[in-house]
Amino acid sequence: MENGLAEYGSLIKEIKELVHRRQYEAMKRVNAELMQLYWEIGEEITRQQNETCWGKSIVEVLSKELQKEFPGVNGFSASNLWRMRNFYLEYAGQAKPQASVAENEVSDIAPAARVLGKLNMPPLVAEISWTKNIVIMQKCKDPLDREFYIKMTKRYGWTKDVLINNIENRAFEKYIANQTNFDETVPEKYRLQAKLAVKDDYNFDFIEMGIEHSEAELEAGIINNIRAFLSEMGGDFSFIGNQFHLEVTDDDYYIDLLLYHRRLRCLIAIDLKIGEFIPEFAGKMQFYLTALDETLKLPDENPSIGIIICKSKNRTRVEYTLKSANKPIGVATYSYYDTLPENIKSLLPSPDKIAEIVAGLDNGK
Repeated sequence: MENGLAEYGSLIKEIKELVHRRQYEAMKRVNAELMQLYWEIGEEITRQQNETCWGKSIVEVLSKELQKEFPGVNGFSASNLWRMRNFYLEYAGQAKPQASVAENEVSDIAPAARVLGKLNMPPLVAEISWTKNIVIMQKCKDPLDREFYIKMTKRYGWTKDVLINNIENRAFEKYIANQTNFDETVPEKYRLQAKLAVKDDYNFDFIEMGIEHSEAELEAGIINNIRAFLSEMGGDFSFIGNQFHLEVTDDDYYIDLLLYHRRLRCLIAIDLKIGEFIPEFAGKMQFYLTALDETLKLPDENPSIGIIICKSKNRTRVEYTLKSANKPIGVATYSYYDTLPENIKSLLPSPDKIAEIVAGLDNGK
């Protein structure tokens, strides 16, 4: 009897998973069809404007006629039709001509809006919703920026608000510039999320301190503004404690800040330094992480991650140090301004390397 109930329960579970999987696939197909529809409408508006010199008023007329023909169907407002046109023009340069259109029949697509043949929509934009595509299109002008945010939105199911927050916080630049050893020390299944959790530079302008300050003053300023600090760290962090006590072989050790990351399901140890990064900091962090994993980590949690936040760092020294570290560690700096340093571009890899990194997102790297 018990075996029968177990088999019955297993069957129910399998059927539920099948339904959820098919529902998700159906939603993806519906979204892809909607994106294709909007692409074709944008293409047709562009073609008519170039061939018949349509004015702006014709889009208003088209909007009214479509809403009259399809009452109750959202998406045919004049403003949305203009977005469809802009969507087509933005991505037409990345599209491929249909098989029936010869290669020399399509030229100078996006900049001059000269449309001489039908184009296939780039498949990547069909991976996310129309609303999120519009956010990315309006806020990101560089193709690699757009590709990054589309892939991240697809992979992690970012809501519109989360997407906007990541764009405004320049997650792409921080992801590319940050220094961690996560490629070697973090399991592939959550490596990307771990990289996104560590910035290259943290803005602590919510702390009122003089230029000369101690590590104790820096820590106290953070604790007194813990909500602002957690917001700067990212929305998935929770505060566990400061000067967190660890006892190892009757000796006492204290971690400056201990956080928990909900999505990564792991402890985050933070070591605060008011000077420049030196290799010895990584050895101390490795000890902390080993102790946390041995004494505090729960069986269903992932290995702990360390973040060393310094006033400054030599990037080559950090790179060499992290190569020999066997625990997941990121090294960042802190500053008092509300934007990334002006020389952030000088910290980024070459354009070819950036393109390689973004392309690797498909493989979970």
